[in-house]
Amino acid sequence: MTRAEMKQRKLDATSERVLGMVMPQGAPWANDLRQDALNRLLSMGLPQGRDEYWRWTKPDSLTAETPTQAAVFHSDDTPIFTALDRLKLVFVDGVFDAAASDALEGENLEVMRLTDALSSDIHWIKDAYGALEKRAQDPVDRPLATLNTAFATDGIVIRATGPVSRPVSLIYLHKDESSDAILHHVIKLDAGAELTLLENGPAAARFNKVMEIEVADGARFHHVRAQGRDHERRAVTHLFASVGSDAAFKSFTMTANGVLTRNEVFIDIVGDDSVAHVAGAAMGDGDFLHDDTVFITHAGLRCESRQVFKKVLRNGAKGVFQGKILVKQAAQKTDGYQISQGLLLDDDSQFLAKPELEIYADDVACSHGSTVGAINEDALFYLQSRGVPHAEATDLLTLAFLAEAIDEIEDEAISADILDRLEGWLARRRG
Repeated sequence: MTRAEMKQRKLDATSERVLGMVMPQGAPWANDLRQDALNRLLSMGLPQGRDEYWRWTKPDSLTAETPTQAAVFHSDDTPIFTALDRLKLVFVDGVFDAAASDALEGENLEVMRLTDALSSDIHWIKDAYGALEKRAQDPVDRPLATLNTAFATDGIVIRATGPVSRPVSLIYLHKDESSDAILHHVIKLDAGAELTLLENGPAAARFNKVMEIEVADGARFHHVRAQGRDHERRAVTHLFASVGSDAAFKSFTMTANGVLTRNEVFIDIVGDDSVAHVAGAAMGDGDFLHDDTVFITHAGLRCESRQVFKKVLRNGAKGVFQGKILVKQAAQKTDGYQISQGLLLDDDSQFLAKPELEIYADDVACSHGSTVGAINEDALFYLQSRGVPHAEATDLLTLAFLAEAIDEIEDEAISADILDRLEGWLARRRG
């Protein structure tokens, strides 16, 4: 089969897949944006295993007409972030639950449900919805994000006009074993604003989420998410961000369990003297595939980016990292750092990495590294020689391995909570 024939088969399959999907309706401008996204999707096609950035992560269950059923996980543990004073916004199987949520208001905050925002005539939302997603399609197609822009059924729109003292917490509950959620969030931070956004929960049997974040000059955005413990869930998430001058974007993700999780991040640093950090800690056991695909573009002067990803894998679990730093010609004095590491707790697990640097400026300090290995036997022997049992010593070394990623969280209380959750996951596996 020729390349042209393969492309046509891909496009035909995409047309057949979206044929029965219903596009939500809103204001004329929103309908036009959705139709534009659908047209783009039909011209690029849904992902297939032959695609370069999907060769290690089979997309079939994410593109199938119906989701694979996922059992609902029940736990007596207190949900993460519970102790924090926060603005709670709750979604149940991808539908906003107003009764379980706090009022859509807060200090220096404008908050709307996506369905209301796309039926309104608010100019900044017109300019924002789908804009960063569309920009991120070059040079790599991200068709599941385009599908989301066309068909998202719910989400939240947030504008921070100044410093927001209380975190906004998005809580995703999973109650229907066959739920198929498509959420799209739009977040705008005005100049000088600061916002912390928290996310937790499994969301649905199958989850497709897009978050578009515009960080204006001098603004600060902090993002921490804990992806739910429902082991049979499948999810693809997309973070698209534009970072202005003297601004900061920091994101951390903790993942424990999940049959298939793919987290895509695209950050465009457009201003000078800015910072963009993205980090993740993943722990998988058995039938587990976790994929972080990250692309950071430097266009401004004297900017810093960090990609720090650690994966702990056992019993045949699989981890994937695909990360790229692109430094444009004008982005002198760039400081770009990328590290991806896999810790294999047995001989059956696998860590696959594709680190990339593409640099067109001549005055930069950029580095990348990727390693995979087992527990350090000398360190393990040292701990055991001092009376620490083998299983506990292994857990201590595992947490030490994850520490660099967890250190990316600025809030000490949140960092401590994340560490407690990871310790609990290890203790349950040990038990």
